[in-house]
Amino acid sequence: MEAASPAKVNLHLRVIRKRPDGYHDIATLMQKIDLCDTMEFTLRKKGIVIKCPGFPQLENEDNIVFRAAKALFLETGCQSGAEIILHKVIPMGAGLGGGSSNAATALVALNDMLGLSLSKEALMNIGARLGADVPFFIYGDRAWAFGIGDRLEPAENLPPLWFVLVNPRFELATRRVYEGLNLRLTNQIINYSIPRFCTVTDVVKGLHNDLEKVSLTLYPALKELKDNLIGVGALGALMSGSGPTVYGVFEREDEALQAADILKKNKNWFVTAVRSL
Repeated sequence: MEAASPAKVNLHLRVIRKRPDGYHDIATLMQKIDLCDTMEFTLRKKGIVIKCPGFPQLENEDNIVFRAAKALFLETGCQSGAEIILHKVIPMGAGLGGGSSNAATALVALNDMLGLSLSKEALMNIGARLGADVPFFIYGDRAWAFGIGDRLEPAENLPPLWFVLVNPRFELATRRVYEGLNLRLTNQIINYSIPRFCTVTDVVKGLHNDLEKVSLTLYPALKELKDNLIGVGALGALMSGSGPTVYGVFEREDEALQAADILKKNKNWFVTAVRSL
């Protein structure tokens, strides 16, 4: 079985508070995009084998895909095994959710192939133990996420969008970025009113990421990426997640493709035009 494993961008991200357990409560609007890894699944009698051509450092038990398969087998008591080949396209450590998407895709695919009949909610519960973004990739194409990212609500009426992604080809550790916020611990529940995103104009006006200030301080060159996107016609530009990938918003495919072609002249960057799913 072969399955696509899509990336995401955060259209809006507020860090509401730092919790006593060390995590952060957030409010974020996530949108899947058609930048995808490809995953191949083959059942075997026992054992989990992970292959990742070109990335031997991922072929081990620390890989979130391995941990996802193991968690599914333990949860269901399934005695089968699986070989999973992961073809990476999504940049790693990029704020695009590649690893979380891979884990979610593995849970959904193996559940289907093995006839385990776990519900979407059950798979999401397993995913939440693996990483905060994993439930989103099981949930749907777009959603608001609250709490540590595990409480999901529908994001309705979002318009179709085009994005140009620019990644400077280095990884940025999520923990380091969150630590840079220096938020005080609080037990207080903070109510947050989510903005409406019904038109492209709404999306552009609502672009916000509390983590961006920290990441831009750590790597001032990221501001150059945003400036370049605006310079080639993006209606707005924002860092996705904890970065370092920055994206520009476009209303039309031809505008996004033209902008990507211009930015691809810088060979130090990973640049691609993608659409919302």
